[in-house]
Amino acid sequence: MTLETVILDGVRKVYGGRAVVHDLSYSLMPGEVVALVGHNGAGKTTQIKMMLGLTRPDGGRLSVLGADPAHGTHARRALGYLPESVQFHLSFSGRETLAFYARLKGVPVGDCDALFARVGLADAADLPVRGYSKGMRQRLGLAQAILGQPRLLLLDEPTSGLDPALRRELYGIVADLARDGATVMLSSHALTELEDHAARVIVMNRGRLIADGTMAELRRLAGLPSRLRFHAEAAPQRASRVGDMWQLELSEAEKPAALRAALDAGARDITLEDPSLDDIYAHFLRREAA
Repeated sequence: MTLETVILDGVRKVYGGRAVVHDLSYSLMPGEVVALVGHNGAGKTTQIKMMLGLTRPDGGRLSVLGADPAHGTHARRALGYLPESVQFHLSFSGRETLAFYARLKGVPVGDCDALFARVGLADAADLPVRGYSKGMRQRLGLAQAILGQPRLLLLDEPTSGLDPALRRELYGIVADLARDGATVMLSSHALTELEDHAARVIVMNRGRLIADGTMAELRRLAGLPSRLRFHAEAAPQRASRVGDMWQLELSEAEKPAALRAALDAGARDITLEDPSLDDIYAHFLRREAA
């Protein structure tokens, strides 16, 4: 039995004579939280639709939980999906909505009560969905996505409409599922929050995979400098002035020695900023354009 949750091997998808996914190859493992990032039209949603079996590749091989997702009914029941735009029957209550999805997935309806509490909707479970705010509908969407403890959870812009506290709760749920062995893929434009919650990042551009790795690996591949800022009486060698502070741009190998030198020289208010996911993403897009 295959260990990988998802395998893409040379996957290609064409719409209207135009390839929107080109020769895509990667695999996802149990317990991974993976961020899928890219501009609009980069092929992110197409990948998710193929994993869900909603559309089929025009070339290559795609396996989800050991089966072709277009035909593996058992595999599809082990998937959870939260689309970017959540739509529910407005006349149903939250409880009726979740019960409907539970029956579709073959999950005991009695499991729904715990899910309402988990996503913060316990007090609104019996209210009609038409009265839900956007954030409440997003939480209801998350509840249906995690019905039945899915082995693969696909979340498309999952924090849309959520306040900061609820975003933390969502990522807490994601971390719990990953610890229990689920594979979670997050597709989002909120790059700053993704870098704190995804162990791996896949960067897409015009249907092609242009980078794949942990944040540390992507920083090494990008070769972008870290920034060491501090107050000091004298100007250190190579330092530039930023406001009332000195700044040094450092490679990964230079950081330990530079920090020790700054401390030995009596530097104050020291901060060290590594390249963010925004910086890394912009770098790889510039490299592709060049």
